[in-house]
Amino acid sequence: MVTWHLFLKFNLLLLIFTPPSLEGARFPCQLKGSCSAQGGKDSIIWAVLVAGSNGYYNYRHQADVCHAYQILKRGGLQDEHIIVFMYDDIANHESNPKPGVIINHPRGHDVYNGVPKDYTGDSVTTTNLYAVLLGDKKSVKGGSGKVVDSKPNDRIFIYYSDHGGPGTLGMPNLPNVYAKDFIEVLEKKHAAGTYKEMVIYVESCESGSIFEGLLKENMNIYVTTASNAEENSWGTYCPGMESPPPPEYDTCLGDLYSVAWMEDSDRQDSDGETLEQQYKKVKVRTYNHNSSEGSHVMEYGTKDIRLESISLYQGFGASNNNYYIADDTLISMGVVNQRDADLVFFQRKYEKMMDGSQEKTNMLKQMNDIKNHRSHLDSSVDAIGVQLLTLNPQLRAKGKPIVDDWKCLKSMVRVYETHCGALTEYGMKHMRTFANICNQKVTKEAMVAASLDVCGQHEDGQWSPLKMGYSA
Repeated sequence: MVTWHLFLKFNLLLLIFTPPSLEGARFPCQLKGSCSAQGGKDSIIWAVLVAGSNGYYNYRHQADVCHAYQILKRGGLQDEHIIVFMYDDIANHESNPKPGVIINHPRGHDVYNGVPKDYTGDSVTTTNLYAVLLGDKKSVKGGSGKVVDSKPNDRIFIYYSDHGGPGTLGMPNLPNVYAKDFIEVLEKKHAAGTYKEMVIYVESCESGSIFEGLLKENMNIYVTTASNAEENSWGTYCPGMESPPPPEYDTCLGDLYSVAWMEDSDRQDSDGETLEQQYKKVKVRTYNHNSSEGSHVMEYGTKDIRLESISLYQGFGASNNNYYIADDTLISMGVVNQRDADLVFFQRKYEKMMDGSQEKTNMLKQMNDIKNHRSHLDSSVDAIGVQLLTLNPQLRAKGKPIVDDWKCLKSMVRVYETHCGALTEYGMKHMRTFANICNQKVTKEAMVAASLDVCGQHEDGQWSPLKMGYSA
C-alpha cells in the first residue's frame, strides 16, 4: 500500500520535473527583448517587503524579508525599486551569535548584507505602509521616503512576514494592519491605474482571512497566503527540532511557507517557472505531510496571473549556487506554532543560564509573566464571549469576511484592551470572537459592561495598552 508520505513525494517530483506548459504559460517580456527588471521601455518591477515584528525572538520574520531581498536583487531589481520595512533590531542584537549577520537557513549564508534600511524602528508603521503602496510621499513620516511610484505598465510584488490573526496583520508599532483597510488601499491603487499586475505573498496565522470575501477577482492582483482563514502558520529551523539552526542560535531562523517559496526561487532559473508551479510546490511543502503541523496555502484574486513567469515579479535571476539549500522539500520539517516561537527562544536561553543565577531567576519570571498574561487573555475573551454571544458563531457562511462592520471590530478590540490589557501578538488569535460579537449586533455599552465584569480587578502592569499601544 502506497503511504501518504510517498504519495506526496511522488506528486512533488512531478511538479519539479514537469516542464512548464508552452500553451498555458505566458512568456516574460524579457524573452521578447522588450523589458527588464530595471525597467526597459515597457515596465519596472517594484517590490515592498515587510517584516511586521520586532524582538530577537521574532528573528525569523526579518530573516525572511532579508532573504527575499537577496532573491530580488539577484533578479536584477534596483534598490530604488525595492522598499523594505523591518525594525532592524536583530542583526546587532546581543543575542545574535554572529553580529551583523542574519541567516534564513541552518547552513545558509548571510542575507542581511546590502539590505536597504528604508523604514526601520519607529517608522515601521501601518500608516507608512499604506502611503508607500499608494505612492503618497507627502504622507510618509520618517524613513527613506521611498514609495511605489509605479506607472500603468509596472508590476508590483509585495511580501509580508509576521504574526497575524483573523482579519489582521501585526506591525511592530501599533496599530496593526486590518484587512478592510488594506484591501481599500489596494482598491485605491487599482483605481489610480498605476500598476499592470500585482502579486502578494503573505506569511501569518489566519492569513487567508485578509483576503477571503474581500479581494475582488478583477483587480489584477494574485495572492497566496501561508494559511487559510482559520489556521496557524509555522516557524521552522528551530532549536531542538528537525533541521535545527547551528547550536549557538536560540531562535527559529525562518517560517515554513516563506522558506518554501524562497528556497524554490533559489533553486530555479526564475524565467523558467510559473507562479502556479511555485504555488503548487509551496502548497505541498507547507502542508508538511501532516495538517496538524502544517497549513493549507491558499490563493485569491485574479488567478489567471498564476500562469505567468515568476520572473515578472521576482526578476530574471539565475538559480543561486552560492546559497546552500538541501532538498528539504521531501522531508517533514520541524515546526512550531508562530505564537509559541517566542517561548522556544526564552526556554532555550533559560536552559543555557547558570543554575542559581539572578539572570536565570529573571528569565523564569519573564516566561511566567508571558504565560500568565496568555492565560488571562484566553480566559477573559472566553468569558466575555459566553456573556455576549447568543448564536453559534460557526453559522457564518464560508467565503464571507470575518466581520460585516470593521469599525465595530476595531471599537470592540479597543474596549477589550482598555479594560483587560493588550492583546499582544499571541492574543491576535481571538479576533474572531470580537468579530462575532459585532456580527451579532452587540452594543459597545454591552461590551464595556462585560469587559468590566470580567477584567475589573485585573492589573495590566506591563501589558497595559497605555504602555504597549492599542492594536486597533
